[in-house]
Amino acid sequence: MVDVFDQVEEELRSDRYKRLARTWLPVVGGVLLVALIAALAWWGWQKMETSKADKASIAYQRGLESLEANNPVGADAAFTQAADEGNAAYKALALQHRAGIAVQANRIPDAVELFDEAARASRDPLLADGAAWKAALLLMDTAPLADIQARLEPLAEEGRPFRAFAREALAMAQLQHGKAAEARSTLVVLKNSLDTPREISQRADLTISAIDAGMAPNLKPITDAMAAAEASAARAGAARPQGGQAAPTAPARP
Repeated sequence: MVDVFDQVEEELRSDRYKRLARTWLPVVGGVLLVALIAALAWWGWQKMETSKADKASIAYQRGLESLEANNPVGADAAFTQAADEGNAAYKALALQHRAGIAVQANRIPDAVELFDEAARASRDPLLADGAAWKAALLLMDTAPLADIQARLEPLAEEGRPFRAFAREALAMAQLQHGKAAEARSTLVVLKNSLDTPREISQRADLTISAIDAGMAPNLKPITDAMAAAEASAARAGAARPQGGQAAPTAPARP
């Protein structure tokens, strides 16, 4: 009798396992299939990104060599290829080089558009904010103050890499539009900020003294010197976008 019960229990257990298998095996198989597809897709994407980076690196280097050879047409073509095929860093750097070429050709609207595109291309604040700051500098003499403020104020927020340069440019724009009191307030904050470079702090102090002495209407030469100093501070040779990457060459103001 015991053997009969054991046999019945074993058959019931076997049927239960079969039902569980019929229920869950398709689910498990589907999950494994999805995981396999995801792994293959990730591997393929990584492979494609590596290939794109290699092509962009070659094009970017060719652009730098063309610049050294005073061949802006060839450089622009190479940087265009690097921007089209590269990752975010290569795209941002290549677009900034193209903007610099446009500045040299006095195509300022094109340069501003390229700098704006470069600012959108990368999430790296050093690359994005640098490009946005350069675009603002190019517009200093032509755009309304409200437009300049809209461009510079986000860059002047706490923790942004170009904060001091953006705040100085904002003060310069305010002076250019006859807003001496606003410019003085901006410069005071700039001067007293612990992260302001010494040379910028010194220029801010001199400009504050000039405003206090009633020389605000005659500060145009000072603001021009400030703009030239900002552009000079940003000039550095661009290299491959790796660790310790220097900022690309900043344009001179038109």
